[in-house]
Amino acid sequence: MSDHFKDLLAKIERKKVLVGIIGLGYVGLPLARAFAQNGVPVLGFDVDAGKVAKLQHGRSYIKHVSDETIAQMRENRFEATDRFERLGEPDVILICVPTPLTEAREPDLTYIVKSTEAIAITLRRGQLVVLESTTYPGTTREVVQPILEASGLKAGKDFFLAFSPEREDPGNPNFSTPTIPKVVGGLEPLSLELAATLYGQVVVRVVRVSSPEVAEACKILENTYRAVNIALVNELKVIYHRMGIDVWEVIEAAKSKPFGFQAFYPGPGLGGHCIPIDPFYLTWVARKHGLTTRFIELAGEVNTTMPHYVIDRLAEALNDRDRAVKGSKVALLGMAYKKDVDDPRESPGFELMELLLKKGALVSYNDPHIPRLPPMRRHPGLQMESMPLTVEYLATQDAVLIVTDHSAYDWPWVVDHSRLVVDSRNATARVVEHRDRIVRV
Repeated sequence: MSDHFKDLLAKIERKKVLVGIIGLGYVGLPLARAFAQNGVPVLGFDVDAGKVAKLQHGRSYIKHVSDETIAQMRENRFEATDRFERLGEPDVILICVPTPLTEAREPDLTYIVKSTEAIAITLRRGQLVVLESTTYPGTTREVVQPILEASGLKAGKDFFLAFSPEREDPGNPNFSTPTIPKVVGGLEPLSLELAATLYGQVVVRVVRVSSPEVAEACKILENTYRAVNIALVNELKVIYHRMGIDVWEVIEAAKSKPFGFQAFYPGPGLGGHCIPIDPFYLTWVARKHGLTTRFIELAGEVNTTMPHYVIDRLAEALNDRDRAVKGSKVALLGMAYKKDVDDPRESPGFELMELLLKKGALVSYNDPHIPRLPPMRRHPGLQMESMPLTVEYLATQDAVLIVTDHSAYDWPWVVDHSRLVVDSRNATARVVEHRDRIVRV
């Protein structure tokens, strides 16, 4: 057992370890909060100098992490920087950067590779590096380890390496970083022990697995499970509509079974950084092994058709009222990918907006959590500001399309002042008045 291992383990156990976190977004910032609130000093790294400046002035840019929380973190020795030459300072470095897909639906590891290369420049003996970014099984061993070992240091001897998938669920009032069990897979036993002890300081339970590959595959399974089941209910939604059956009522009835069933709900398409993307990492790596993932790819096809289905149903609803989509004013309510968050990544709202614009609709949106649409790589032309949700605004719209069912919306009020409400989230289920104005899709 090396002295480097013993020294780092002692630091972790005494909470004298300095934790570095690369990527201060929806994963990295809550993780930094968890360590800081438990008395562990944190040095956060981000390429966005604007974010760093806000944090250094005690301001947050994520809804569920308040300014007050940032101020408390800074009192507990949290610091943010965009100077990556300081990566030699932390004893532990956690990588929490995005892992998008290319246009060909292949893994884009650019952010992981660049972060790892930056670490390698200042890598020193006794450091622990943990990758948290969701990726395909084999990334830690096949991509990260060689880059770090190009420094001349050896994993498991001079430095330590592990994978622990992030499990953040922004906006979830019941679970946050400290209350979600943490899966950890080390490159070898010493790395596993260090990483598990580190996370054990801040989370409710650590689940040790035999390798980084198992931990990587675990996260892919979790998100593929959701993607496939959401595809199932989305397909049933289309079938049951054609049969004149309310899919929402069917799901509520099925939920009464106390075993063998978990409720998933249809929607206008998949959103967020995980569920629409992660299953295709497995699809890609399966092809490398000469296999196909027919089930996953079929689920992806079903889910990606949902925005088109919603727009077709909206067009039918307008047509029933002697209106064409072209020239109609359509307001989208909610552009976040899920309820009560300020995260628009992969939101189906962008696809819905583009489809409407292509059909000649006059499109606007309201979202109390997203005052202005941020630049999106796949939707560069959609730049507009949220419209005030007023009686006058709703009265001028030919249709209101519910994309995200934020709690801030007063649905009876919305229906009361709208001509037509197309509801893709069953948000209006309890609205009693003016049901003839509502079309659920």
